[in-house]
Amino acid sequence: MRAILPDGSARELPAGSTAGDVAASIGPGLAKAAVAAVVDGEIVDLMRPLEGEVQLSILTDRDPRALEVLRHSAAHVLATAVRAVRPGAGIGFGPAIEEGFYYDFEVDEPFTPEDLATFEAEMARVIEEDQPFERRRVTREEARELFSDDPLKLERLEEFDEDEVITVYQNGPFLDLCRGPHVPSTGRLANYRLLSAAGAYWRGDERRQMLQRIYGTAFFKQKDLDTHLDRLEEAKKRDHRTIGRELGLFSTDQRVGAGMILWHPRGAVLRMEIENYERELILRHGYDLVYTPHVVSERLFEISGHLENFAENMFGAMEVEGARYRPKPMNCPGHIAIYQAGLHSYRDLPIRMAEFGTVYRYERSGVLHGMLRVRGFTQDDAHVFCTGDQVAGEIERLLDLVDEMLGTFGYPYTIELATRPEKALGTDEEWDDAIKVLADTLDARGVAYDIDEGGGAFYGPKLDFKLIDAIGRKWQGPTVQLDFNLPERFGLEYVGEDNERHRPFMLHRVLVGSMERFVGGLIEHYAGAFPVWLAPEQVRVLPVSEQWAESAGELVDMLKSRGIRAELSDRETLGYRIRDAEMMKVPYMAVVGEREAEAGTVAVRRRGGGRKQEVMDRGAFADLVREQIDSRALEVGGADGDR
Repeated sequence: MRAILPDGSARELPAGSTAGDVAASIGPGLAKAAVAAVVDGEIVDLMRPLEGEVQLSILTDRDPRALEVLRHSAAHVLATAVRAVRPGAGIGFGPAIEEGFYYDFEVDEPFTPEDLATFEAEMARVIEEDQPFERRRVTREEARELFSDDPLKLERLEEFDEDEVITVYQNGPFLDLCRGPHVPSTGRLANYRLLSAAGAYWRGDERRQMLQRIYGTAFFKQKDLDTHLDRLEEAKKRDHRTIGRELGLFSTDQRVGAGMILWHPRGAVLRMEIENYERELILRHGYDLVYTPHVVSERLFEISGHLENFAENMFGAMEVEGARYRPKPMNCPGHIAIYQAGLHSYRDLPIRMAEFGTVYRYERSGVLHGMLRVRGFTQDDAHVFCTGDQVAGEIERLLDLVDEMLGTFGYPYTIELATRPEKALGTDEEWDDAIKVLADTLDARGVAYDIDEGGGAFYGPKLDFKLIDAIGRKWQGPTVQLDFNLPERFGLEYVGEDNERHRPFMLHRVLVGSMERFVGGLIEHYAGAFPVWLAPEQVRVLPVSEQWAESAGELVDMLKSRGIRAELSDRETLGYRIRDAEMMKVPYMAVVGEREAEAGTVAVRRRGGGRKQEVMDRGAFADLVREQIDSRALEVGGADGDR
């Protein structure tokens, strides 16, 4: 065999040699560091026999792709341990995921924390034995025999194509139906941790049996594992469900329905500020506001293709006077109907429509999660109808819009270009052209981006903006989608300069995306300590005792007259009221005692400033808070304060 290396050099070895042999021929250091290999674009085990000429590169722990191989192997070690402790456990799937791995098991009772500790100890024994991962190709009949006692594996086996290569992997006594690849042996898995166990329906279908899913993570280096575990602890402290309850922002109620958010007054203020800011922003960027119904005729979704491609995520139809209606899962068909209400000239384009439109999608109960995964949510949805010549310029404008908006909330971000999914409308040529437009625009702007293969919408490719929060996690943020399908399906037209009818292009975009998910993310990003302009309560006024309550009330009135959200707190002891304001993460406490009442001043405590107080003129204090609001400052009171 002949291996062409990344630098263009070649290594010739006997036929049947492996990628591990190639690494060894380069040097013992690389052979020791090697985790897996990339052969003709496919990640494979180091022990895979190779024939002929191949393009080959060696993956070490410095390559991010190697971490996925390590975590997939860790999932198999977990399954090995569970089978050793619970021999009757049914075996489901065990993939690597973004920050770790999981494995699903069919058992009679849910796993306990004590079980996880037992499994971790057994994993350590398996790792100590340094069991090699051995790959073997088998026929369908052989696989059926090997997994005759594993009904979950047999079900998966029956879904394979007739010509699909079937492989099994074995480490020690554990045999699994698996495509691989894996690290050479279990001894490479030194730094791991089992994190939690939860119920998960088989194949994600709530009509199927409930399995027990164990989540874990693994890293090449202990310090990386420690950093990750510290971040998980910090994430627990920032859980938006806990903070949202403590700050009185939102709740859910099973009588209302799973995945439906009830916005409390404080949460509604937070949402209002976001919507007001965005409304001001998009009007400045040339959008027009529209409104469309929550429930519309099913016919609209037949034309759009949603019934064909998205039906499993839509709520069921209702019969109204012989016609079928559905809660809308998307706002785009309604905006198209507005566009088609009149005839448009090329001089009218681009037309930019925006709506805070509430949509409803059927998410399985197992994936619902606070505000982050819900069934009813409001999108800051917008659609741009433009000519082909205007597409690149409109995408440029959208990139500027996204950058301004995310900067206001203090989010750095990355961009992913999502390409054609398996289920899609349109031809390969149309998709290639659309992807090229997005890529060329980003390239011309000098913007770095990653490719998300198959992550596009069914009607076109898109740009996904991933927000990076205060502890380094990525969140789904704005999206920009180029759509050449819906204009065709709805027969959209405009009259060109040549007086002929032409088909416009359509751009879909959201900035915050789902208002619920965005607010949930903001809660965790700021740990509930919002910037002044977003804080539901911006100033809490605290009279030292009852005799100064009147003066404190006058301060509240003055602040409110300046458009500042201020509240008077005059019950309980002063110490209790200060602690309560701290617990509610109010940016400013304004204390009024005898000296302040007589002098017309206020003793100001800034959030995060400890017991430090600054005596200020009341007008100057109002000016300070007002300036923080008007500038949408991210910090409270400058260098002396915090978020």
